[in-house]
Amino acid sequence: MHFKKIIEKKCYLSPIDINDAEEYTEWLNDLELTVNLSFYSKMTNINNGKMLLEKLSKEHNYSIIDLETDEMIGNCGFGNMDHLNQCADIVIVIGNKLFWNKGYGSEALTLLLDYGFKALNLHSVKLEVYSFNKRAIKLYKKVGFKIIGNKRESLKRGNEYYDILYMDILEKEFYENNKIINDVNK
Repeated sequence: MHFKKIIEKKCYLSPIDINDAEEYTEWLNDLELTVNLSFYSKMTNINNGKMLLEKLSKEHNYSIIDLETDEMIGNCGFGNMDHLNQCADIVIVIGNKLFWNKGYGSEALTLLLDYGFKALNLHSVKLEVYSFNKRAIKLYKKVGFKIIGNKRESLKRGNEYYDILYMDILEKEFYENNKIINDVNK
């Protein structure tokens, strides 16, 4: 079952439901999707999918749900939260490929960041992305993330080596870049 925790025009964020394990497991075994994730070389069965969801559900991770159909289309969340220094890592995955390139990723990421800065008192959020993942890099820049460094040729896919890019965003940069969110949610 999904609950409308944080809502926008196309999607909402809901606490993770363990009953979605079959769909998550299917995504984690899709090479076209996982080529962009650390799960790329792993095979995941339903029991591992359930354990992963149980772990994710205990932290600030959420399912991304299509507002019109209530269909789960992905997940996003924070990791490595450091409350003392007010920083965290962020991750987002649109697992249902029918929803790729339709604005769901930017809307979900914007919802999550707004929640992180306002409700979780974060100041800085960072992420890692593979240099060949142009779609994700474009999304992160659209929301306001900046590249702050890279780890050269530290990822191998096929016979090629790629950089891992590090990006971050500060609270003030997010709200400068997303004025509508800032004005609406004051």
